[in-house]
Amino acid sequence: MNRETLVERLKRPEWSDAEFKEARWAVPKSAYEAASAFANTGGGTIVFGVRDREGEIEVVGVDQVDKVQNEFLSTIRSGQKLSREIEVEADAIEVGGKILLAFFIPESARSRKPVYLDGNPRRTFVRRGGCNERCRRTELERFLRDAAEDRYDSRIVDRLDADEFFDARSVRWYRSVFFDRNTGRHQDLTDVEFLHERGFVMECGDRLAPTRAAILVFGRPRYVRQVLPRPVIDLQFIGAAAREWSPDRRWTDRLVVEDNLLRAWLVLSERYARHAESPFSLDMQTMRRNDHPPDFVSFREAAINQLIHQDYGDHGRTAFIRVYRDRTVFWNPGDAQASTAELLDPTAKEIRNPEIVSAFRRIGLSEQAGTGMRAIFRNWRSLGNVPPVIRNDKARHTFELALLRDELLNEEQRIFQAGLGVRLNESQAALLALARREGSLSVTDARAVTDRTGQGARELLNALVVQGLLQPPETGDVYRLAGHLRGEGDALAEDRSEAQPSGASDGRQIATDSEARTDTEIAPGGEVGANEESDQGDQVDPNMASDHVLVRLTKRQRAIVDACDVPRSLAELMERAGVSHRSHFRSKHLKPLLNAGVVRMTNPENPRAPNQKYVLTDAGAGLKARWARP
Repeated sequence: MNRETLVERLKRPEWSDAEFKEARWAVPKSAYEAASAFANTGGGTIVFGVRDREGEIEVVGVDQVDKVQNEFLSTIRSGQKLSREIEVEADAIEVGGKILLAFFIPESARSRKPVYLDGNPRRTFVRRGGCNERCRRTELERFLRDAAEDRYDSRIVDRLDADEFFDARSVRWYRSVFFDRNTGRHQDLTDVEFLHERGFVMECGDRLAPTRAAILVFGRPRYVRQVLPRPVIDLQFIGAAAREWSPDRRWTDRLVVEDNLLRAWLVLSERYARHAESPFSLDMQTMRRNDHPPDFVSFREAAINQLIHQDYGDHGRTAFIRVYRDRTVFWNPGDAQASTAELLDPTAKEIRNPEIVSAFRRIGLSEQAGTGMRAIFRNWRSLGNVPPVIRNDKARHTFELALLRDELLNEEQRIFQAGLGVRLNESQAALLALARREGSLSVTDARAVTDRTGQGARELLNALVVQGLLQPPETGDVYRLAGHLRGEGDALAEDRSEAQPSGASDGRQIATDSEARTDTEIAPGGEVGANEESDQGDQVDPNMASDHVLVRLTKRQRAIVDACDVPRSLAELMERAGVSHRSHFRSKHLKPLLNAGVVRMTNPENPRAPNQKYVLTDAGAGLKARWARP
């Protein structure tokens, strides 16, 4: 950690990535608890020489620098106080004439967790917010399960015989799809021989016994329940937006699945087909779609991700899918063993259930290794939506993916960008829209929006910096919205925050169209609100609304935009809009379009020229093209 990074971090209170200790003369015992917590969770920095009193940060410095640093490093690297040696990155940094010691504790590898104190696994800590909490027994068991060399799904269930556990329909269907992809391979084998050949049943003494993966993928329901005494997944359709729903409200439709994973996928797909906005049918023999609803790829990959990656050793928590009006949330017990940035990389990842994953990939029910999450993001991006939101909670061992049905480059964003007077390609426009929604964005956010590599995403962000739309990172890789744009962007974010209730499913705060719309603004194809002022000249001030800031188009402004794909005179536009008062038309309807950069004059040097006409700008043409999208 360099000085600039540390100074910036001291402006914020302790949280999941930093802990402050006074430690002027000696190392406090609680520093080792913090080291355990950071190693077991997502990593973080312990800073000595900082007093934190109820969130008030004071730099006091370390008086005995060599003594404190040597004591902490020798202890934490020895493997005596902690169960594992930890490779710490240490820096001594001067701030305000005082020396601070910063120790970065990296997250330990899965196989090296849990990291605990004093030889006692019960002294295992995790980081939750700004606190170090001791693990509960069930949390410790999750660490140990994930760290085991033999994966949970590959272990043999020796109390069952290979010829009694499986559901014949599931194996028959699986073999049919497998042979379609692998012609001539193992077609003459019996079902048990086929399962043995594929590693689902193993020799156990003088007989064959199934693995846990075999039971979960192919098993009869009663055997699945023996291995997994909870539902596989709980699918809920909720007839409300996420912010409007609370646990005491009932769902409109629900499916609780306690069958094997193949049957689970079949019934999930069938139920999704009933509710899809663009209905489709599914061939239940081949599981091929007969048509293509736009968001099926995202639903498919996210649902399969739940089935193949959840922690099946966790018997106390059930995976769920909640389909709200404005988003779909997929929640799993078991965190991803990769960061969000790594999930977007096209490389193989460490996986929890390798046998289950292989079973699905052999028949094409999961994308190639490392591409499933990218497929979700790519499909969601192609629909014009804001990027999916990932919450990978390593402390609670949970994973959540939220697909928000909210347009990223919506009408308001396009109108705003048209008024900036800059030329942006579609990727740059999408990045600016997200930065304006959130106030800032990281390189990982930019990758999620554009499907670029880290370098390519950074180049796009830097292009926005050159145009004065973003501020470059002071430290790290987070770009902020430029100062002259931030006031409005922060106001929008504040509005979204106020509109979002406690307990919403994702971190992004989103205002509904009805909350953002004034009485005179309408959604595409809608009608003008009842309170829109009259366009009769004797009832209005002809100078009114001359400084109107355009957010959404009124019905009459839409008529103007529709007409201006070719140059039109003022009289032609008034006729199209159905307005008779010239001054009022200019002030209320036309001038906001000109100011926003949606429409331009053909003779801007002489605004009152008799032959003056009006035509769409490139931004206006893009806005009109957006309306034509299905």
